[in-house]
Amino acid sequence: MMSFNEIAGNALLFFLVFGMSATVDIHMLLLQLKNIKAILMGVFLQFAILPVLGFLVVKYGTLDRSAGISLLVVTSSPGGSYSNWWCSIFNADLALSVTMTAISTLLSVVLMPANLLIYSRYAFAHADDADVVDSLDFNSLFIALTVVISAIGLGLFASAKVHSYKFNIYANKLGNYAGISLVVFSALLSNTSGGGDQKIWNHEWQFYVGVMLPCLGGLLLSNVLTSCVSLNKPERVTLSVECCYQNVGIATSVALTMFQGEELATAMAVPLYYGLLEAVILGFYCIGAWKLGWTKAPKNINFFTMIGTSFEVLTTEHGDLIAIEVSLPKNQKDLKEKTKIGSDGDILHLKHSIDECDEDEEMDYDETKCGWKCLIAPILPSPTKPKEPSGLKLPEVPFESEEAPRVVTEQKGLHMYSLWEEREKSPRNRFRL
Repeated sequence: MMSFNEIAGNALLFFLVFGMSATVDIHMLLLQLKNIKAILMGVFLQFAILPVLGFLVVKYGTLDRSAGISLLVVTSSPGGSYSNWWCSIFNADLALSVTMTAISTLLSVVLMPANLLIYSRYAFAHADDADVVDSLDFNSLFIALTVVISAIGLGLFASAKVHSYKFNIYANKLGNYAGISLVVFSALLSNTSGGGDQKIWNHEWQFYVGVMLPCLGGLLLSNVLTSCVSLNKPERVTLSVECCYQNVGIATSVALTMFQGEELATAMAVPLYYGLLEAVILGFYCIGAWKLGWTKAPKNINFFTMIGTSFEVLTTEHGDLIAIEVSLPKNQKDLKEKTKIGSDGDILHLKHSIDECDEDEEMDYDETKCGWKCLIAPILPSPTKPKEPSGLKLPEVPFESEEAPRVVTEQKGLHMYSLWEEREKSPRNRFRL
């Protein structure tokens, strides 16, 4: 029979995952499910890179047996729902984080024991000394899997069914409060259990450096690898958090099962110290990413406004506004292709000179020899029933200059210029082109 602590912990976990999942717009999640490159990179970081880093530290470092086994368990246990909370409060890509949580939770049932079985046998001389797989509490793992998957499913169903940005905002607050409560609950539980003094600050410097290296190495490699495959910046932040934030509770459970006495104290110190490290390191990393413009929150707003605002919801809501693009075709043939009105958009205005030019001849817009200009309003896919607005506005962002930013993109020879500025004092949104 489950104890009160287990019931309370699983209840908080459910509300955390439910709140984060219900925050995500269902269309954004469907887009992330098609983001195969990001998903495969996330799985590679969680189940290959970090376990290898932990193995290298244990194999070639100076950690003793109990600390080494505990570190292998830590680096092989994806963080799951806590990563959703970090991505939510620091405005990384929450839709990708929820997607990765569902996938990694399912994969961890097979890949986590496989990693532990492989690396523990290669890291230690005697296989019997590191038979850590037998110490895993698979009942607890399956209970956690059931809680997480059911919470994700119900949260996404509620988001799609209620169809309200206001509901998304309230769900985000519920998830954040549940996340804070779960952190406090876990901290209190770790201080009242463990069977003795963990002596977290009573080790040689090699212990602290060894436990720190996988976290720092994973953070560095995740940023490098996600940049190499050209993921967008909020996705890089999300996958970096997913890679480094581990489920230290599993390592604590294994330590309590496997060790006694001084070995227990040493083994318990590893997840406690790693838990402190990942919170501090990822906290500074996420703040730095925000200031560098790598998150969905503007870098020049107030810190408390940033962590208290769900830009995941508000940017999606405000993104439903129809944007206007100025499209300059490459030549007449390209123009004819672009002006075949279908699902791409409506032409609002068409301007061209009376001079004729060849179909494949490059257009010289500076001399207006054959200049065609089209204003195109894309028709965005939208549900038959508009979502209930949240009633909130994006926080006011101080511009660094009076000019609105100009975004320039080039694709297949077509130059598209988008220049807009939202007027808050106007009764309607105005765009300056």
